[in-house]
Amino acid sequence: MALMHEPTAPYQSAQDALRVLETVARYTTGVTDAELARETQLGTERLTSLLLMLRREGYVEQVTDGAYVTGAALSRLGAAQGHEEALRDQLQRTLDRLRDSVGAAVYLSRYVDGEVKVTQYADGPATPAVHEWVDFRYSAHATAVGKSLLTQLDHNGRRDHLARHKMARLTSKTITSDKLLLSRLAAQPPTVPVLDLQEYAIGTVCAAVPITAGSSVGCLALSLPVEHAHRLRQAADALNRNAAPVLLSLAI
Repeated sequence: MALMHEPTAPYQSAQDALRVLETVARYTTGVTDAELARETQLGTERLTSLLLMLRREGYVEQVTDGAYVTGAALSRLGAAQGHEEALRDQLQRTLDRLRDSVGAAVYLSRYVDGEVKVTQYADGPATPAVHEWVDFRYSAHATAVGKSLLTQLDHNGRRDHLARHKMARLTSKTITSDKLLLSRLAAQPPTVPVLDLQEYAIGTVCAAVPITAGSSVGCLALSLPVEHAHRLRQAADALNRNAAPVLLSLAI
């Protein structure tokens, strides 16, 4: 199964952030903005934005003289013992911040061993998670999460998944034609959020954006009550713009 990866803006941001982190790590006593700009060859505005994100995520810290050193989050992720737990904790903090910034429940999903898997999510009283009334593994054709993951597979990978999972009609808006779904998946631009407009559940709309870390297929998604559907596109664009910290955590 081949993967249909294309670089997206969050992917490029994560790559740039990694360059900054690697440079900071080389200077054990601290490195200034000017030195970072010179070594990474990033523009001032770009570097400032990346440093703000890295500080917010705990990957770098600013010491008294204004220089940057590696932060506690990087140390935790760098430790061999407890790495998985540290990564999960770091991702949860990032997802919680995303939930608050986009005003919606947020989900991190992966395509693992041929199945859709929601690995972590962040919800709250004002941002309820979608009720999983049909197992997400069997409803990829109807969810933004599933469709986003399927767009990242090649044609044969998509056909294989649909052959293993019957395309049940979950609502009146659910696509049940594999020909129609495959056509839409093939036409989906990688930089445009995939939408679910009450295809999985009446009363809920969702959007998902791809996140690529190495050879793994993943996506970030959000869900909103249908009365907030007018915010869906704006929230999805914000999710896409802010996906870099998630990618960065997965890449470290």
